[in-house]
Amino acid sequence: MYEYELDADDASSFHEDMIKVVDRLPTVDEYRRVRHLVLQRISEPPITDDELAEALGACPHLESAVLSGAPNVTDRTVVLLAEQAINLQGINLTGCDQVTDVGVLELTTKSLPLQWIQLNGVIGITDPSVSAIAKTCSRLVELELCDLPLLTPLSIRDVWSFSRKLRTLRLARCPLLTDKSFPSTLGPELLLDGEDEKPLPPRPVTWLDKLPPLILRHTAENLRVLDLTSCRITDDAVEGIVMHAPKIQSLILSGCTMLTDRALESICKLGEHLDVLMLAHVATITDGAVVKLARSCWNLRCVDVAYMSVFEFASLKSLRRLSLVRVQKLTDIGIFSLAEHATCLERLHVSYCDRLSLDALHLLLRKRRNLQHLTATGIPSFRRKGIERFSDSPPATYDTDQRAAFRVFSSDNVTGLCRFLDKEAQRRRDAEAQNIPFMPRSDDRLDLY
Repeated sequence: MYEYELDADDASSFHEDMIKVVDRLPTVDEYRRVRHLVLQRISEPPITDDELAEALGACPHLESAVLSGAPNVTDRTVVLLAEQAINLQGINLTGCDQVTDVGVLELTTKSLPLQWIQLNGVIGITDPSVSAIAKTCSRLVELELCDLPLLTPLSIRDVWSFSRKLRTLRLARCPLLTDKSFPSTLGPELLLDGEDEKPLPPRPVTWLDKLPPLILRHTAENLRVLDLTSCRITDDAVEGIVMHAPKIQSLILSGCTMLTDRALESICKLGEHLDVLMLAHVATITDGAVVKLARSCWNLRCVDVAYMSVFEFASLKSLRRLSLVRVQKLTDIGIFSLAEHATCLERLHVSYCDRLSLDALHLLLRKRRNLQHLTATGIPSFRRKGIERFSDSPPATYDTDQRAAFRVFSSDNVTGLCRFLDKEAQRRRDAEAQNIPFMPRSDDRLDLY
């Protein structure tokens, strides 16, 4: 093969000729034209590692490779990809549990221009791989490391120290991650001042306990999305994160059960930058802290908390999604507040809020015509006849009881439910005017008999 330089016209036609291949392997004729390979769905029969290795070894112009739909991929194939695709900017190996540090380390040794890496569920990945990514991938803006049971604070500290362009960092369900993984609020001078204090009585410690606080002299100005679902962190970690990354827009802390109101006080400092906050299953958060949060972060548009003041969030002008699942203290008064004030609300989840009445949610549907999705599973008042026909179909895996309780309304079904309840309300008024007993029905007719 002869090497030559492309002039401007040739370069333009070259890029126009490049293609994206989705959910299949490229053909032999397409090998040199493939720029993006996306394998998200597992095919039947599944793509084998040998087939994938043959294809990737012949695609020199790949810029992104999504291989989550080929879970049988091995280190051998990843190594081939690293050697051949010298312009690789992104790779998704989610669920490829046969890949280990060997393949990931090869990606880091080739000086590839990687900008996004997703290794969710690649359970063999350990600290050396993640540390190498942080230290060698200087262009990295997105890093996903969810469901990695072997990951420890050691490598995540390197991510905070070296990956200064990151915009998205996901570390959900990594059981070994603790406060030591995240920036400390201590300054170097405070750390030195404490060295002369009388030490505490000896106790059993691990090497993770002996890690010093992570003291950083820079800030993560670019970080916008941080997912720490079900990590074993405390309020101290949240305080350090907010201090180090003051412009976070989406913060996911669901399942971080050790957090208290002090964590919300730290989150309040994000102010207008914060627009998504997830705190589901954090039962220790109190109403007072949530009120302060709603007043400090006025641009919130998506909220999911365990215990909250609905009245405060209802006043947020940009609120579009609100999850109140299993908030047992929620009553019709809270729904009335949303109906009156949450003018931009598009999605509402109130499943298993047993105290809500059909009348309250009907008022919400009438007032908030831009509501596109309502989840009301498990609410007793929604089990009456006539309501079920507007609900989406329950998943096939649900048992009989789950299917009976399932009430999820989307798009046109929301409008249809509102129209049905409007007609029923009219029939009730007509019945009262004629002193006739009112009986709920499941049809849409307006006649009383």
